[in-house]
Amino acid sequence: MTEPTRPMRRQDIRRENEKAILLAAEKVFAEAGFGGATMQLIADLAGLPKANLHYYFATKEELYRSVVQNIFEIWLQAANCFDAARGPVDGISAYIDAKMEISRRHPDGSKVWASEVMHGAPVLQDYMESTLREWTDGRVEIIRRWIEEGKMDPVDPRHLLYMLWATTQHYADFGHQIETLNGGKSLSDRQWREAKEHIKRVILTGIGAQPA
Repeated sequence: MTEPTRPMRRQDIRRENEKAILLAAEKVFAEAGFGGATMQLIADLAGLPKANLHYYFATKEELYRSVVQNIFEIWLQAANCFDAARGPVDGISAYIDAKMEISRRHPDGSKVWASEVMHGAPVLQDYMESTLREWTDGRVEIIRRWIEEGKMDPVDPRHLLYMLWATTQHYADFGHQIETLNGGKSLSDRQWREAKEHIKRVILTGIGAQPA
């Protein structure tokens, strides 16, 4: 005899509603931009009354910041592999794998971030000058250490990071272009694996990375 399903606790309901709102907001902001998006569109896509949406996020700007910070926090977690890696082969390989998976599973969030930056970061400039700068400086120091240890060629760490971001996020931000060139179909699991391996091989060879 199966046990009866317990009703969801208020905290669980809140968590599920916030998740639905953020996913819906990602899609609406990605397609319409900040100016074209409305709280009503987001509420409709999330399947919630507009009043409920305002209960969780008082304004469109607050919701927008949450969407962009959410994707950035996911990117930050992906970069944890840098801290524990023995060298660039391990660290950069794991970072590429993680960033590619994020592009595959969170393409709308990446597009929102790209649009915000291309428009001069009118909403999130403060976030870029604090959190993003601090995170970038930390990764630059790790790459410099690998260079000093002779584990890779003396490349500019910032330009290497820019290259990693541009390459991996291309698969999200220009996903439609990739699908068009792939015969109008999304990349298969095999094609995603091949893309990851190709990117790792080209970048690691290009920076002269040596196994730890």
